[in-house]
Amino acid sequence: MIETAAPYLTGRFLLAMPGMGDPRFEQAIILMVAHDEDGALGIGVGQERKGLRVKDLLKQLDLAHANAPDAPVMHGGPVEPGRGFVLHSADWGGHDTVDVGTLCRMTATQDVLKAIGEGKGPSKFLVCLGYAGWSGGQLEEEMTRHGWMDAPGSDAILFEDEAPARWSRGYEALGIDPALLSPDSGAA
Repeated sequence: MIETAAPYLTGRFLLAMPGMGDPRFEQAIILMVAHDEDGALGIGVGQERKGLRVKDLLKQLDLAHANAPDAPVMHGGPVEPGRGFVLHSADWGGHDTVDVGTLCRMTATQDVLKAIGEGKGPSKFLVCLGYAGWSGGQLEEEMTRHGWMDAPGSDAILFEDEAPARWSRGYEALGIDPALLSPDSGAA
């Protein structure tokens, strides 16, 4: 018997299917930061937090500098919506920085925000608040039902596309026109 590797999704995108039934994830695109037999953690990258910019967040944390970037803050997910994460390029690393597959890095400590505020941070970054989490086996079970599609992670989608376009670009990278997706699924 040949053993195959488990289908772990670290470094890939989860794309919400139309009609998945959970309004919190309508047109969501989630970067899977960690996924193994113990569970999964993903950060939403397709929805901006209304009324909150990186420069405002840095000011609230007393990390603002004159050249603080005026970038949006992403709604990372419904779990711990006040907890911050920075997804960023590999040209910066700090305390507790982790690799997200080969796609990018993630840092959840204030040293990356301080570096960004000082103009010494990573060349590409997304500041996100909150996350999506699954217990061991939960995401695998959800993937058997109508709800999620996985797609390869993409530096261009993550860091170059505007947030509202990321979900549809994730599908387009798979050769799928999201406008043609049905909100219903069936069984043969």
